[in-house]
Amino acid sequence: MTVSTPTVPTSPRTLPATPAAQLILATDLDGTFLAGDAAARHRLYRLVDQHPGIRLIFITGRGLEAVMPLLSDPAIPRPDVVVCDVGATVVDGHTLQPLQPLQSMIDAHWPGEQVVAAAMRPFAALQRQDVPQERRCSYFCDPDTLAPLRGQIQAAAQALGCDVLYSADRYLDILPPDTDKGRTLSALARLLELPRERILVAGDTLNDLSMYTAGFRGVCVGDSESALTAATATLGHTFHAEAPGCGGILEAIEHFGLLASDDPFLHPPAQARADGAELVMVYHRLPFDEVMQDGVLVQRPPRSPNGIIPSLLSFFDGGQKGSWVAWGIDDPKRGPFQTHLAVDAERYPTLTAARVPLSKQEVDIFYKRFSKEAFWPMLHVFWERARFREDDWQVFLQVNRKFAESTAAEAAHGATVWIHDYNLWMVPGTLRELRPDLKIAFFHHTYFPSADVFNVVPWRREIIGSLLSCDYIGFHIPRQVENFVDVVRGAMPAERLAWESCAPRFLTYGCAVGLDTMTTRLRVGDREIALGAHPVGTDLRRIHAVLARGDVRNDIFKLRREIGARKLVLSVERLDYTKGTLAKLEAFERLLEQHPDRLGKVTLLMICVPAAREMTVYRTLQNQIEQAVGRINGRFSRLDWTPVRFFAQALPFEEVVAHYAAAQVMWITPLRDGLNLVAKEFVATQGIEGSSGVLVLSEFAGAAAELKGAVLTNPHDPADLTAGLLQALSMPDDEATGRMRQLFDSVEYYDVDRWGREFLEAVRG
Repeated sequence: MTVSTPTVPTSPRTLPATPAAQLILATDLDGTFLAGDAAARHRLYRLVDQHPGIRLIFITGRGLEAVMPLLSDPAIPRPDVVVCDVGATVVDGHTLQPLQPLQSMIDAHWPGEQVVAAAMRPFAALQRQDVPQERRCSYFCDPDTLAPLRGQIQAAAQALGCDVLYSADRYLDILPPDTDKGRTLSALARLLELPRERILVAGDTLNDLSMYTAGFRGVCVGDSESALTAATATLGHTFHAEAPGCGGILEAIEHFGLLASDDPFLHPPAQARADGAELVMVYHRLPFDEVMQDGVLVQRPPRSPNGIIPSLLSFFDGGQKGSWVAWGIDDPKRGPFQTHLAVDAERYPTLTAARVPLSKQEVDIFYKRFSKEAFWPMLHVFWERARFREDDWQVFLQVNRKFAESTAAEAAHGATVWIHDYNLWMVPGTLRELRPDLKIAFFHHTYFPSADVFNVVPWRREIIGSLLSCDYIGFHIPRQVENFVDVVRGAMPAERLAWESCAPRFLTYGCAVGLDTMTTRLRVGDREIALGAHPVGTDLRRIHAVLARGDVRNDIFKLRREIGARKLVLSVERLDYTKGTLAKLEAFERLLEQHPDRLGKVTLLMICVPAAREMTVYRTLQNQIEQAVGRINGRFSRLDWTPVRFFAQALPFEEVVAHYAAAQVMWITPLRDGLNLVAKEFVATQGIEGSSGVLVLSEFAGAAAELKGAVLTNPHDPADLTAGLLQALSMPDDEATGRMRQLFDSVEYYDVDRWGREFLEAVRG
């Protein structure tokens, strides 16, 4: 794994440059900045996020570790400074590094956690709080039991040079001397030369009192503790708001006139279009190919045999107004860029393609380089291959923001937005900020790994925070759902609200990606996120249509005649190190070595679709594969038989289906795969033909969890790879027929149309 060493990007709201600051909001979190109704929170968060004259300081009793999940939440503005532990910890909000020399001054007077804890241990009335904390020791206390001991506790703390802070008659903190929220904020204002008259402090408990008595303008938000309200009743610079949380802060901004009444950021225009789309598909690809023909950009049906696109298009058959958001290359050579195009005016008259303008360089960095060199290897558990570059991440963010802005502009009020795959991870967070009214769904087409792998990503918290802005997140299989839950629970507090059994739909203990139960609903903060497993199905109508063509029937006949009495083992995959192609070739070589009776009786036909020329990461792999093919053929070939036939090219879908029909064994052995549609296409073809081919499938492919009847093999075990192939080649006809019947029943029922319907039904509840 390679991680570039970036310079920390400077935020437009970095505090040291504050002469022009119109408002510096220093706010408590629980009960204040994290409270209030949803509309008030969204309005304040967007105001703070977008207003160039507002700076934000979190000032809380929480420890820094407990604040970090909030910094991952894209719905919550990133603070410029974080003051934690009731004033004892002060860090830069962007780097999370100590703010010096202020932090060192506090540290110099702190005797240490163990020293303080030992001094408090004799007081049985104190119960240590089990929450993250630094430079303080926090306790629960019973007021009646504590009363006679307060003097002794005070004396013990003073002997250590520490202060004691009581709050709400229930909490007690031992802190460094002269440390509380108010005094730390005052020191921070001096250090950063903040204009005190532009600082607004906000709180709701007696723990916040020191901020008001320090002389700052302040607001006690609605529903504040009565003790705080009483203690600040005579302070002329403190406003008592009616609305709780963020609503109270907005009242105070208006009360003190900290922003002009006509400030455009106070009342942003509504973004929902009255004629917007009711359903918005957000996919990196358009539902058609764009090609230059005689100097004109024209649309053609997609060349890639992707059954998902027709399924997604089918949702617009009934006249539902929709938009399909995808990138388009913005190149002057192609003429003026068109943001909106009709997809198919006759079949889908109410569907518009909304093209996001990207330069060729943006596409190359965002998709062909960064997505494939950083995220793709990590997602498939090849984390050591990942190359993380901060500059590329910034391009990734910019592209995702463009997608989010385009989506926000397309959607009607309350519309459903369906976002697809890891290339667009950061769209939900920005979209939720722009359009809180939308129902946002995300489907993760690629494998999703567990926390010990995913956490190598430098921006893992930002990514998870964005995904948690969704209402619904779907994955192929339960294992991937639980991996996501594993990552979330390692990044922030999360409550598992609901779960269900994986059987009988999925294998439980029968394969490497099996699982017995799956989480279906999480609560993170004040949001609930629904989760589900939805393996993508096959487009059976398309395969039926292909098999009915005369030219395809002729190709099948020719292939069967060419194979003759030999058995054809078929392998169809893209050129990728995740596919286990080299291991498969070596396993086939072992089969021929260990079972010489198979010589001349079996042929391995490998169709390996090469990567785009720009993806240089795959060149070495292709050379290694070609060398292995040459070695095997050199060792075992006869005049009338070549053991391995290798095609490094993309075949038309019709030719691939013909090969599916002619093969006796389909050998699919990825080292890790989100699903693997090739396996289902083979089963669909064999089932329609009434054939009894055998599917040998890696147990690390997502499809292994649902395709009961396949011969499962471990591609990481060389002996098992060979044994699985031998089992398929030796399988009695009755067993092969029974297995294929079981496989086809599943593939036929759970086709791509059912996948789309069930996913959207789950999203809409």
